[in-house]
Amino acid sequence: MGGRIVLAYNTSWYVWNFRMPLIAALRERGYEVVVLAPEDEYSGRIAASGVALRHIGLDAKGLNPLRELAAVFAFVGAYRRLEPDLVLQYTIKPNIYGSIAARFLGIPAINNLTGLGAVFEGGGALQRIVRALYRFAFRKVDKLFFQNPDDLELFIEGGLAKRDRCGLLPGSGVDLERFRPMPRNATSDEGDSRFVFLFVGRLLKAKGVDLLVEAARSVKERRPDAVIRLLGRRDDADPGAADPVALDAAIASGLVEYAGATDDVRPFIAASDCVVLPSYYREGTPRSLLEAAAMGKPLIAADSVGTREPVADGVNGYLCRPRDAADLASKMMAMLDAPADRIAAMGAASRRIARERFDETIVIRSYIESIETILRSRKGS
Repeated sequence: MGGRIVLAYNTSWYVWNFRMPLIAALRERGYEVVVLAPEDEYSGRIAASGVALRHIGLDAKGLNPLRELAAVFAFVGAYRRLEPDLVLQYTIKPNIYGSIAARFLGIPAINNLTGLGAVFEGGGALQRIVRALYRFAFRKVDKLFFQNPDDLELFIEGGLAKRDRCGLLPGSGVDLERFRPMPRNATSDEGDSRFVFLFVGRLLKAKGVDLLVEAARSVKERRPDAVIRLLGRRDDADPGAADPVALDAAIASGLVEYAGATDDVRPFIAASDCVVLPSYYREGTPRSLLEAAAMGKPLIAADSVGTREPVADGVNGYLCRPRDAADLASKMMAMLDAPADRIAAMGAASRRIARERFDETIVIRSYIESIETILRSRKGS
């Protein structure tokens, strides 16, 4: 069909890590794709891949009213210059501010709510403001994709979205060829036979890192040979960061291992026996769990919005009670005590679930169908 599509994000990092397959599929179908995102260390990689990139000033966590108003006008200016036939928007500020801009300019928009975060877990003035912004911004959005049924129903029941404009996606999907089962020690010369739990994600309180450190203490008392490994970005200046003092002490004592951050999680997943994510805030569907499932690993996750989606409790892993370190420890011990054939069966079930429910081709196909339906409708009206 062809036309220009703009993808708007709050980081170039997110585009590079999660949306390049969608961009490639759109370009193959004749669409011109432009990425609109703040400049960061991944901007050059996107540009080097041949994808057009335009920068926009956006503070993902800022709350200064004047700066936020300026961001709305920045989206209006960017969309006016780029003249897209349709915009795809992700993350809270592009979703809200970009939708306001698209509505003002008469541009069709598709939004993806990749997770609602902590602001929807409590009450208060901030939640009321955010809800009001969503309600206003989404009034004319052509399509809203959610990554779990809980968020979808929350928006519909709260009057923030209309059911006939909503759809459900299996997270960001996962590339089943890139993420596939590998032998346990294929990436290591050490032949390490210890049982390894792996956490993948930013080291934040809401991701359950503090809970995992607490649970590790109980697990290591009973099984000193167990390894609890953390992989992900650490930013102690972030107000939501895991307790840096407790984390440093846990690393120094050997209670947990910190593997740093990486652009390729596959070697770390391959060298693990179980992937753990005790996150307790409203995730979309965590990519770390999807990638681990695709690589045939058992999972332990909090029974929370989003994190529960890839886990069939007792089939490919265990769900633990949110914010409950003791229950998390008990599920980790259950995994440690399980016989090898049980672990293998859980891993096989994870791969099957990833293949049947979370293949990224499902996501890409849903986007293309929605884009082409909307553009045909606009051209025919």
